[in-house]
Amino acid sequence: MLEKISSFTLPVWRSPKVILAVSVFLNFAGFTLIAPVAPFLVTQYVSPDRLAISVSMIMTLYAVCQFVAAPVLGALSDRLGRKPILIAALVGSATGYFLFGTAGSFWMLLVSRAIDGLTAGNTGAVYAYVADTTEPGSRGKAFGVLGAAGGFGFLIGPAVGGLLGEISLSAPAFAAAGLAILNLIWVIVALPESNFGHCRSSSLTLQQLNPLSPLVYALRLPLIKIAFASAFLFYLAGTMLQVNIAVFAKDILSFEPLEIGFLLCTVGVLDIISQGVFAPRLQAIFGELSTAVAGLAINALGLMMVAATVDITSSGLLFGAIAIFTLGDGFYQPSMSAVISNAAPGDQQGVVQGANQAQQSIARTLGPLASGALYQLSAGGPYIAGAAVILASMFFAGKIRKQPVETDDRRQPRSSH
Repeated sequence: MLEKISSFTLPVWRSPKVILAVSVFLNFAGFTLIAPVAPFLVTQYVSPDRLAISVSMIMTLYAVCQFVAAPVLGALSDRLGRKPILIAALVGSATGYFLFGTAGSFWMLLVSRAIDGLTAGNTGAVYAYVADTTEPGSRGKAFGVLGAAGGFGFLIGPAVGGLLGEISLSAPAFAAAGLAILNLIWVIVALPESNFGHCRSSSLTLQQLNPLSPLVYALRLPLIKIAFASAFLFYLAGTMLQVNIAVFAKDILSFEPLEIGFLLCTVGVLDIISQGVFAPRLQAIFGELSTAVAGLAINALGLMMVAATVDITSSGLLFGAIAIFTLGDGFYQPSMSAVISNAAPGDQQGVVQGANQAQQSIARTLGPLASGALYQLSAGGPYIAGAAVILASMFFAGKIRKQPVETDDRRQPRSSH
């Protein structure tokens, strides 16, 4: 696969690396376009005392739908190819964003996020595509580039969303739908398939279409099982911050959509720097696992600083806390993604990446619920609890060092033919 794709000299606009990086950028830009206005949209349909839990419900539903769909889409990408799954995901995103902008009730907001969640296979498909076309030793750097592209989307999306939100609360959702449509057209026209017929999974069974089946399979691989435990706790803590930070800024510091947009821009700036610049250099010097552990330590510090903002009501402290949190995030994500990808069997990259996305979805299902409940008790509660969860993630990341480094050539159990 590596040789077949790299043997062609393609114009920049048809380069898979460029298309995937821009696709990740547009994906994050679209998602974060609606973030600054989400609390204000929800406020139109619920009472103020129900705002935090209602925003959490939207995030939880998205994660549940993603959990159901992501492993299935991952298995389908192993059998049918990566490109069809990317196309389906982009169609779903465009539809979901459009409905989010036209929703006239809280229930329609839920429906819009459900549609987007059910077709949220783009992340797993993109990472599987990179695994198809990149040597194992270079995947950490490649994932870092994707992370930086996502960070750039995180930089542009909230700022533009905040500005558009000053015009209309629906405008960011329509802009996100437009970005998804443009991305869809580009993928259809220019992206070559990476998972060629002779390299695809030999069959597709009903067992593989069970959302839990790829996850159960991945958890049988010793190294991946421990890496998944660390990643699950990381995403659980991260979601506890992400789902609530706009509400937190609105309640504690009286931020408006534009100010929330600039706060989220901090995430984008640091994502670009940490994943695109620092992480690859740290990986080359200290290795991917050590870089991931360092990222977790920095992550925990950032969460504790957010909690401190409750008592020290300073916008500067909150911006600094988010910057530090994101720096750790940028070290951890591409590094652990490389650990997981390198431990996966070659013809099961889609299954493992889908399983990874599924366990992230479980974390993103539980995270909003925990965050909403803790926030009702104390505004700093989600962030103190998140820091404790990050320490548990560090424990599992440390256990990876004790595992033998080997290529696991087992394949997912299949039904009898």
